[in-house]
Amino acid sequence: MRNIIENLPLKAVFLGLVVLSGFYSCQHGEEGYHGVTDRIKAESKNYHGTSISSEKYIGHLKTLEITENGITFLIPERKGEIKSYSCTECHTKPLKKMQSEDIKKAHWNIKLNHADDNTMSCVTCHNGNDIDNLNSITGNSIDFDKSYQLCRQCHQKEFKDWTGGAHGKQISSWAPPRASKTCVNCHNPHSPHFESKWPERYNTQKVKERK
Repeated sequence: MRNIIENLPLKAVFLGLVVLSGFYSCQHGEEGYHGVTDRIKAESKNYHGTSISSEKYIGHLKTLEITENGITFLIPERKGEIKSYSCTECHTKPLKKMQSEDIKKAHWNIKLNHADDNTMSCVTCHNGNDIDNLNSITGNSIDFDKSYQLCRQCHQKEFKDWTGGAHGKQISSWAPPRASKTCVNCHNPHSPHFESKWPERYNTQKVKERK
């Protein structure tokens, strides 16, 4: 048999393989379909996709739809997660007028460890005259829900990777509706560096080596 196949022209061997593949694909082994391809084509007719605004895969999480670098996806709503928002509930006066020895200091637990003192201070990102919004380096107002626009000013490479899905964490699957965490969902904006971390526990179990 092997000698017969070796002596056949290549075209004849190829034709024989095609016939055999058709024979095996028509045995209705895929629940009545002629093959896997036919099954996919048939079942795809009933698939309508999912809307980018759908929350089917992200449960109760409140999200916003954004488009950056030509890519549309969802991000978590931020302002609803800030305990003391809106800031004007306490900041009833301009920041300079509220700075007094008679007034109890707020935000005492926040230590800025983002850049050196010559590069960054509180007013680099916060505007004392518009405390409910963030402040760009050019003086433009940035909504707290889109704080990533503040980060992108210095971290352009990370921002580009984030919009493409290579940087950061996904909340749902890669298929639409894609939902991604923003910079502040993973990084503390006042101290964004991740410190070294010890393992959660010490593993005392020994792995048995196979002989």
